[in-house]
Amino acid sequence: MPSAPQNDTPAPAQMPSSDENHLRESLKRCSAATVEAAVRYRQSKDPGLISSIVLGIVERFLEPSAAQKLKEPDDDLRVMEDLGLDSLTLMEAVILIEEVVQISINNDELRNLRTIGDIRVFIDHKARGLPPPEPSKVLPIEEIAATVPQQHPFLFLQEATLSGGWATGTYTISGEEAFLAGHFKDNPIFPASILLEAMGQLAVLFMLRAPSPQLEAPVDPKTILFTGCEGVRCHRVCRPGDVLRLSVKPKRLRMPIATFEGQIRVGQEKAVIAEEISLTFGFAIQDEPGTPPEQA
Repeated sequence: MPSAPQNDTPAPAQMPSSDENHLRESLKRCSAATVEAAVRYRQSKDPGLISSIVLGIVERFLEPSAAQKLKEPDDDLRVMEDLGLDSLTLMEAVILIEEVVQISINNDELRNLRTIGDIRVFIDHKARGLPPPEPSKVLPIEEIAATVPQQHPFLFLQEATLSGGWATGTYTISGEEAFLAGHFKDNPIFPASILLEAMGQLAVLFMLRAPSPQLEAPVDPKTILFTGCEGVRCHRVCRPGDVLRLSVKPKRLRMPIATFEGQIRVGQEKAVIAEEISLTFGFAIQDEPGTPPEQA
């Protein structure tokens, strides 16, 4: 009779009871699920557990109202602005993550961790022994306006954060936007078409400034044009005073078409999602090395 197949997967190593007790003591203010994930990680080094550990440790340092925002994890959540952690408390959280995951983070690296997504991706790279991801670029309104072809009064980005994998941005509806006087009379509502325009502008900014390996050459801003939008759903009316938090993620960047998925939130509420935003574009013409300048 043939023997039963052998399972070659090694069993998780058992932690010494003293180490496990110390780990549980360090995490005593975290949820039971976070503690168990940490114990399993220390036994197995399974990187799939890191996300739960990071979220659980961050939650331990939050006020109850802010902790509710982590119930539906959002990589775009800003640690300081949205979750209310000051720099000292953030450092405490990172020190605890270092202890649990057994990695080391220096102060220069810590300064680049602005969002939940930044922290999760960075810790995952560290734990796997991979090179740290490129730090996100934070662009103020002045740099945005100097980059994109859209300008005031038709620029709907006030700050943006760019990485190789996505872009986020913010826009506060002031109520002074001229079109709100007629949309609608005595009932100003930010048009859905302008919400789509704002996501499109963030996609344009990504193409012009983000370090994306999908783009093999610089894009000419004069060539970027909107071509279509699919799978749009509006979930919430947006009014003066609302802070729009936009995010876009590239799906395909291959000349002459770029496609993105995007969403806008107000607080933790979805305002609008777009499954596919399409833009057409071309690359900037590069001068050949040694080409003499044109004669006047």
